[in-house]
Amino acid sequence: MSVLVDCRTRVCVMGVTGRIGRVQTRYMQAAGTQIVSGVTPGKGGEQVEGVPVYDTVTAAQAAAPADAVVLFVPPAAAETAASEAIAVGIGLVVLITEGVPVHGAMRLRARARAAGARLLGPTTPGIITPGQCKIGIMPAALFSPGPVGVISRSGTLSYEVSGALGAAGIGQSTVIGMGADPVVGTPLVDLIELFQADPQTEAIVIIGEVGGDQEERAAEFLAGRPHKPVVAYIAGHSVPPGVRMGHAGAIVQRGGGTAASKAAALAAAGIPTATGPAGVADLVRKALRDRLQDTPC
Repeated sequence: MSVLVDCRTRVCVMGVTGRIGRVQTRYMQAAGTQIVSGVTPGKGGEQVEGVPVYDTVTAAQAAAPADAVVLFVPPAAAETAASEAIAVGIGLVVLITEGVPVHGAMRLRARARAAGARLLGPTTPGIITPGQCKIGIMPAALFSPGPVGVISRSGTLSYEVSGALGAAGIGQSTVIGMGADPVVGTPLVDLIELFQADPQTEAIVIIGEVGGDQEERAAEFLAGRPHKPVVAYIAGHSVPPGVRMGHAGAIVQRGGGTAASKAAALAAAGIPTATGPAGVADLVRKALRDRLQDTPC
Protein backbone atom coordinates (compact mmCIF):
# COMPACT_ATOMS: atom_id res chain seq x y z
CA MET A 1 0.00 0.00 0.00
CA SER A 2 0.92 3.67 -0.19
CA VAL A 3 -0.74 7.06 0.01
CA LEU A 4 -1.91 9.24 -2.88
CA VAL A 5 0.20 7.61 -5.63
CA ASP A 6 1.16 4.10 -6.73
CA CYS A 7 2.05 2.16 -9.89
CA ARG A 8 -1.44 2.76 -11.32
CA THR A 9 -1.34 6.55 -11.05
CA ARG A 10 -1.63 8.29 -14.42
CA VAL A 11 0.15 11.64 -14.60
CA CYS A 12 -0.10 14.78 -16.72
CA VAL A 13 2.90 17.15 -16.88
CA MET A 14 2.13 20.85 -17.29
CA GLY A 15 5.09 22.75 -18.73
CA VAL A 16 6.36 19.54 -20.30
CA THR A 17 8.14 21.25 -23.22
CA GLY A 18 10.27 23.49 -21.01
CA ARG A 19 13.84 22.59 -20.09
CA ILE A 20 12.97 21.42 -16.59
CA GLY A 21 9.75 19.77 -17.68
CA ARG A 22 11.54 17.70 -20.33
CA VAL A 23 14.31 16.53 -18.01
CA GLN A 24 12.02 15.73 -15.10
CA THR A 25 9.61 13.86 -17.37
CA ARG A 26 12.46 11.56 -18.34
CA TYR A 27 13.45 11.06 -14.70
CA MET A 28 9.88 10.36 -13.63
CA GLN A 29 9.46 7.78 -16.36
CA ALA A 30 12.71 6.10 -15.30
CA ALA A 31 11.25 5.83 -11.78
CA GLY A 32 8.24 3.94 -13.13
CA THR A 33 5.75 6.80 -13.37
CA GLN A 34 2.97 6.48 -15.96
CA ILE A 35 3.03 9.83 -17.75
CA VAL A 36 0.10 9.87 -20.14
CA SER A 37 0.05 13.49 -21.31
CA GLY A 38 1.78 16.84 -21.29
CA VAL A 39 0.47 20.37 -21.61
CA THR A 40 2.05 23.51 -23.02
CA PRO A 41 -0.13 26.17 -24.69
CA GLY A 42 0.75 26.48 -28.37
CA LYS A 43 2.73 23.21 -28.42
CA GLY A 44 -0.16 20.82 -29.02
CA GLY A 45 0.72 17.97 -31.38
CA GLU A 46 4.35 17.69 -30.26
CA GLN A 47 5.84 14.86 -28.22
CA VAL A 48 8.27 14.87 -25.30
CA GLU A 49 9.90 11.58 -24.31
CA GLY A 50 7.13 9.80 -26.19
CA VAL A 51 4.43 11.73 -24.30
CA PRO A 52 1.79 13.54 -26.43
CA VAL A 53 1.53 17.28 -25.80
CA TYR A 54 -1.75 19.21 -25.73
CA ASP A 55 -2.57 22.91 -25.63
CA THR A 56 -4.85 22.64 -22.59
CA VAL A 57 -5.50 20.29 -19.67
CA THR A 58 -9.06 19.94 -20.91
CA ALA A 59 -7.83 18.53 -24.21
CA ALA A 60 -5.30 16.29 -22.45
CA GLN A 61 -7.97 14.86 -20.16
CA ALA A 62 -10.28 14.17 -23.06
CA ALA A 63 -7.57 12.20 -24.88
CA ALA A 64 -5.74 10.50 -22.00
CA PRO A 65 -7.32 10.99 -18.55
CA ALA A 66 -4.83 11.52 -15.71
CA ASP A 67 -5.26 11.02 -11.97
CA ALA A 68 -2.56 13.55 -11.06
CA VAL A 69 -0.90 16.59 -12.56
CA VAL A 70 2.53 18.06 -11.87
CA LEU A 71 3.29 21.66 -12.75
CA PHE A 72 6.64 22.98 -13.98
CA VAL A 73 5.37 26.46 -14.85
CA PRO A 74 6.50 30.04 -14.05
CA PRO A 75 5.04 31.71 -10.93
CA ALA A 76 2.94 34.10 -13.03
CA ALA A 77 1.19 31.17 -14.73
CA ALA A 78 0.93 28.83 -11.73
CA GLU A 79 -2.45 29.87 -10.35
CA THR A 80 -4.18 29.80 -13.74
CA ALA A 81 -2.63 26.48 -14.72
CA ALA A 82 -3.35 24.75 -11.42
CA SER A 83 -6.89 26.14 -11.39
CA GLU A 84 -7.53 24.62 -14.81
CA ALA A 85 -6.31 21.24 -13.59
CA ILE A 86 -8.58 21.43 -10.56
CA ALA A 87 -11.53 22.53 -12.69
CA VAL A 88 -11.32 19.50 -14.98
CA GLY A 89 -11.44 17.13 -12.01
CA ILE A 90 -7.84 15.97 -11.55
CA GLY A 91 -7.61 14.65 -8.00
CA LEU A 92 -3.96 15.35 -7.14
CA VAL A 93 -2.21 18.60 -8.09
CA VAL A 94 1.54 18.78 -7.42
CA LEU A 95 2.73 22.38 -7.71
CA ILE A 96 6.52 22.44 -7.92
CA THR A 97 6.69 26.17 -8.70
CA GLU A 98 8.41 28.52 -6.26
CA GLY A 99 7.43 32.16 -5.88
CA VAL A 100 3.66 31.75 -6.10
CA PRO A 101 2.07 34.81 -4.43
CA VAL A 102 0.49 34.10 -1.04
CA HIS A 103 -2.99 35.18 -2.12
CA GLY A 104 -2.72 32.99 -5.20
CA ALA A 105 -1.81 30.00 -3.02
CA MET A 106 -4.77 30.77 -0.74
CA ARG A 107 -7.15 30.85 -3.69
CA LEU A 108 -5.75 27.57 -5.04
CA ARG A 109 -6.14 25.90 -1.66
CA ALA A 110 -9.76 27.01 -1.46
CA ARG A 111 -10.48 25.83 -5.02
CA ALA A 112 -8.88 22.45 -4.38
CA ARG A 113 -10.89 21.94 -1.19
CA ALA A 114 -14.13 22.93 -2.89
CA ALA A 115 -13.45 20.46 -5.71
CA GLY A 116 -12.38 17.62 -3.42
CA ALA A 117 -8.86 17.68 -4.90
CA ARG A 118 -5.54 17.36 -3.09
CA LEU A 119 -2.99 20.15 -3.63
CA LEU A 120 0.67 19.63 -2.70
CA GLY A 121 2.81 22.76 -2.67
CA PRO A 122 3.58 25.38 -3.82
CA THR A 123 7.35 24.88 -3.55
CA THR A 124 7.08 21.13 -3.14
CA PRO A 125 9.69 18.65 -4.43
CA GLY A 126 6.77 16.30 -5.07
CA ILE A 127 5.78 12.87 -3.86
CA ILE A 128 7.26 9.41 -4.32
CA THR A 129 6.16 5.88 -3.58
CA PRO A 130 9.52 4.13 -4.07
CA GLY A 131 9.62 1.60 -6.87
CA GLN A 132 6.17 2.61 -8.12
CA CYS A 133 5.64 6.29 -8.87
CA LYS A 134 7.50 9.58 -8.56
CA ILE A 135 5.79 12.89 -9.26
CA GLY A 136 8.16 15.84 -9.03
CA ILE A 137 11.89 16.34 -8.68
CA MET A 138 12.88 13.91 -5.92
CA PRO A 139 16.00 11.85 -6.76
CA ALA A 140 14.52 8.34 -6.89
CA ALA A 141 17.83 6.60 -6.12
CA LEU A 142 17.74 7.89 -2.52
CA PHE A 143 14.44 6.19 -1.69
CA SER A 144 13.57 2.55 -1.08
CA PRO A 145 10.29 0.67 -0.45
CA GLY A 146 9.34 -0.01 3.14
CA PRO A 147 7.02 0.73 6.07
CA VAL A 148 7.81 4.34 7.03
CA GLY A 149 5.83 7.33 5.81
CA VAL A 150 7.76 10.61 5.54
CA ILE A 151 6.27 14.11 5.48
CA SER A 152 8.65 17.01 4.93
CA ARG A 153 8.53 20.77 4.60
CA SER A 154 12.07 20.66 3.15
CA GLY A 155 12.89 18.96 -0.13
CA THR A 156 16.58 18.33 0.46
CA LEU A 157 16.03 17.12 4.01
CA SER A 158 13.46 14.62 2.78
CA TYR A 159 16.15 13.23 0.47
CA GLU A 160 18.79 13.16 3.21
CA VAL A 161 16.59 11.55 5.84
CA SER A 162 15.12 8.98 3.44
CA GLY A 163 18.62 8.10 2.24
CA ALA A 164 19.74 7.61 5.84
CA LEU A 165 16.70 5.47 6.55
CA GLY A 166 17.46 3.33 3.50
CA ALA A 167 21.10 2.95 4.55
CA ALA A 168 19.82 1.68 7.89
CA GLY A 169 17.63 -0.88 6.11
CA ILE A 170 14.39 1.07 6.66
CA GLY A 171 12.40 1.80 3.52
CA GLN A 172 9.55 4.24 2.92
CA SER A 173 5.90 3.65 2.01
CA THR A 174 5.49 7.14 0.55
CA VAL A 175 7.50 10.36 0.95
CA ILE A 176 5.55 13.62 0.63
CA GLY A 177 6.96 17.10 0.21
CA MET A 178 4.17 19.26 1.63
CA GLY A 179 5.69 22.52 0.43
CA ALA A 180 7.78 25.20 2.07
CA ASP A 181 5.69 28.35 1.58
CA PRO A 182 3.69 30.13 4.30
CA VAL A 183 0.49 28.81 2.67
CA VAL A 184 0.41 25.20 1.46
CA GLY A 185 -2.35 23.23 -0.17
CA THR A 186 -2.46 20.34 2.31
CA PRO A 187 -1.62 20.83 5.99
CA LEU A 188 0.58 18.48 7.98
CA VAL A 189 -2.30 17.07 10.02
CA ASP A 190 -4.15 15.94 6.87
CA LEU A 191 -1.05 14.10 5.64
CA ILE A 192 -0.58 12.40 9.00
CA GLU A 193 -4.15 11.15 8.76
CA LEU A 194 -3.42 9.63 5.34
CA PHE A 195 -0.53 7.62 6.76
CA GLN A 196 -2.58 6.67 9.81
CA ALA A 197 -5.10 5.04 7.47
CA ASP A 198 -2.47 3.23 5.35
CA PRO A 199 -2.04 -0.41 6.46
CA GLN A 200 1.53 -0.64 5.12
CA THR A 201 2.81 2.40 6.99
CA GLU A 202 4.06 1.34 10.43
CA ALA A 203 5.69 4.61 11.51
CA ILE A 204 5.66 8.27 10.45
CA VAL A 205 8.52 10.75 10.19
CA ILE A 206 7.86 14.49 10.33
CA ILE A 207 10.61 16.74 8.96
CA GLY A 208 9.82 20.28 9.98
CA GLU A 209 11.55 23.61 10.03
CA VAL A 210 11.18 27.06 11.56
CA GLY A 211 8.24 29.26 10.66
CA GLY A 212 4.49 28.79 10.83
CA ASP A 213 2.67 26.47 13.20
CA GLN A 214 2.22 23.26 11.20
CA GLU A 215 4.28 21.19 13.64
CA GLU A 216 2.54 22.63 16.71
CA ARG A 217 -0.84 21.81 15.17
CA ALA A 218 0.35 18.28 14.46
CA ALA A 219 1.49 17.90 18.08
CA GLU A 220 -1.94 19.05 19.29
CA PHE A 221 -3.63 16.61 16.92
CA LEU A 222 -1.51 13.64 18.04
CA ALA A 223 -1.60 14.33 21.77
CA GLY A 224 -3.91 12.12 23.77
CA ARG A 225 -5.10 9.92 20.90
CA PRO A 226 -3.94 6.50 19.64
CA HIS A 227 -1.60 6.76 16.69
CA LYS A 228 1.22 4.97 14.93
CA PRO A 229 4.75 5.73 16.14
CA VAL A 230 5.78 9.23 15.07
CA VAL A 231 9.28 10.73 15.20
CA ALA A 232 10.45 14.15 14.08
CA TYR A 233 13.34 16.36 13.15
CA ILE A 234 13.03 20.16 13.19
CA ALA A 235 15.60 22.14 11.22
CA GLY A 236 16.71 25.64 12.18
CA HIS A 237 17.67 25.72 15.86
CA SER A 238 20.22 28.44 15.09
CA VAL A 239 17.95 30.64 12.98
CA PRO A 240 17.81 34.28 14.23
CA PRO A 241 14.36 35.93 14.46
CA GLY A 242 13.20 37.86 11.38
CA VAL A 243 15.60 36.22 8.94
CA ARG A 244 14.21 34.02 6.18
CA MET A 245 16.25 30.86 5.83
CA GLY A 246 15.92 29.53 2.28
CA HIS A 247 12.18 28.93 2.14
CA ALA A 248 9.53 31.61 2.09
CA GLY A 249 7.83 30.00 5.08
CA ALA A 250 11.02 29.46 7.09
CA ILE A 251 11.02 32.62 9.14
CA VAL A 252 10.66 33.16 12.89
CA GLN A 253 8.33 36.07 13.63
CA ARG A 254 6.98 37.65 16.82
CA GLY A 255 8.65 35.03 18.99
CA GLY A 256 6.76 32.13 17.44
CA GLY A 257 7.62 29.34 15.04
CA THR A 258 11.05 28.58 16.47
CA ALA A 259 12.63 25.16 16.22
CA ALA A 260 12.73 25.00 20.03
CA SER A 261 9.01 25.76 20.37
CA LYS A 262 8.14 23.14 17.77
CA ALA A 263 10.35 20.49 19.39
CA ALA A 264 8.85 21.32 22.79
CA ALA A 265 5.29 20.97 21.48
CA LEU A 266 6.11 17.61 19.92
CA ALA A 267 7.85 16.40 23.08
CA ALA A 268 4.80 17.36 25.14
CA ALA A 269 2.73 15.16 22.81
CA GLY A 270 5.16 12.26 23.32
CA ILE A 271 6.84 12.63 19.93
CA PRO A 272 10.63 12.14 20.09
CA THR A 273 12.69 14.62 18.10
CA ALA A 274 16.13 13.94 16.65
CA THR A 275 18.87 16.52 17.20
CA GLY A 276 20.06 16.09 13.60
CA PRO A 277 18.96 14.37 10.38
CA ALA A 278 21.27 11.39 11.02
CA GLY A 279 19.47 10.66 14.28
CA VAL A 280 16.09 10.04 12.67
CA ALA A 281 16.94 6.48 11.64
CA ASP A 282 17.81 5.51 15.23
CA LEU A 283 14.52 6.92 16.51
CA VAL A 284 12.57 5.10 13.79
CA ARG A 285 14.36 1.82 14.50
CA LYS A 286 13.48 2.12 18.19
CA ALA A 287 9.88 3.06 17.40
CA LEU A 288 9.43 0.05 15.12
CA ARG A 289 11.05 -2.24 17.70
CA ASP A 290 8.79 -0.94 20.47
CA ARG A 291 5.74 -1.29 18.23
CA LEU A 292 6.62 -4.92 17.55
CA GLN A 293 7.03 -5.62 21.26
CA ASP A 294 3.64 -4.04 21.99
CA THR A 295 1.86 -6.16 19.38
CA PRO A 296 -0.17 -8.92 21.08
CA CYS A 297 0.62 -12.51 20.18
